Amino acid sequence: MNTLTQILNHKIISIVRGAKPEDIVKIAKALRDGGIRLIEITLNSPNALQSIERVSQAVGNEMVVGAGTVLDPETARAAILAGAKFILSPTVNIETIKMTKRYGAVSIPGAFTPTEILTAYEYGADIIKVFPGSMGSSYLQDIHGPLSHIPLLPTGGITLANIGEFQKAGAIGFGIGSSLVDTKQEVNEEYLKALTQKAESFVSAIRS
Repeated sequence: MNTLTQILNHKIISIVRGAKPEDIVKIAKALRDGGIRLIEITLNSPNALQSIERVSQAVGNEMVVGAGTVLDPETARAAILAGAKFILSPTVNIETIKMTKRYGAVSIPGAFTPTEILTAYEYGADIIKVFPGSMGSSYLQDIHGPLSHIPLLPTGGITLANIGEFQKAGAIGFGIGSSLVDTKQEVNEEYLKALTQKAESFVSAIRS
C-alpha cells in the first residue's frame, strides 16, 4: 500500500511539535498502540531530522512518518532522506511541491483560499492542507462544493467535539496537533497511557 493510499485510509495525521528527542519514539509507540498510523514531526522541533530517522527506524513498519512545517525545497529533501514519506507545509511553495514529488513523497501544502488551494493542486500537490482549520467545518464545506475533486485535509482546531462535522463537510483526513499530543506535559507512563486512550477516541470518532 503506497503512502497516499495509507493517508486516505487512516485519515488521522498526528502532529508532534516540540517533543524532546528522547521522548519522540515513546510518543510514536503510544499513538500506534491507540490505532494512529500517521505521524508528522514538525521541523521546528528539537533535532527534528534525527527524530524522523529514529521514529522511522523504530515503527516505520507500522506507521507512516512525515515531516511538517517544511518551508523550502532543500528542507523537504533533507526530511525525505531522513525517512519522511509525506511533506506538509503551512503555505504553498511551488518548488517544495516539485521537490517532494521528485523524491517520490506525498505533497501536502497548506492553503486557505480557493485560489491557493487550486494553484497548489495544479502544481502537483496530492492533498491540500486547509489551514487554519479553526475557521470551522462550514468553511471547508463551502470550499469542497466547487473544488470537490481536490482532497482537503483540515489542520488546526480539530478536536473530538468537531472532527465528525469536518468529516461530513468533505474532509478526506485530519491534521491533529495539541488536542491529541500536548508536548508541554511531562512524558511519563501516565501521560503515555492517556495518549493511547486519546488516540483510540479519535480513531473511534471517525469510524462512528
